[in-house]
Amino acid sequence: MAAPRGGKRPGAGRPKGCKTKRRREVAQRAVAEGITPIEVMLLAMREAAERNEMVEAAKFAQMAAPYIHPRLQAIQHTGREGGPIEVADMSRNDLARRILHMLRGEQ
Repeated sequence: MAAPRGGKRPGAGRPKGCKTKRRREVAQRAVAEGITPIEVMLLAMREAAERNEMVEAAKFAQMAAPYIHPRLQAIQHTGREGGPIEVADMSRNDLARRILHMLRGEQ
């Protein structure tokens, strides 16, 4: 009888953590060897900027940006229990008091 095709099977697939382990090893080796790819991109960007070649510097900056600055995620803001956000006029003291309660974890 043939084994079933597809679906979850014990022992199937890539072992957990092997991809992360490999990336970590490559990164550690790059650091140990001296200069990392991100350092090369940043160095090239700075050198281009010093020569006032801003278009070239911008290209390097664009390549380096994902490694330095995280992408912002689109999120939807809602009020309590998914309802609309309540807006109320309040004094600065009331607002400060409310923020303080929120920071302390009080309702």
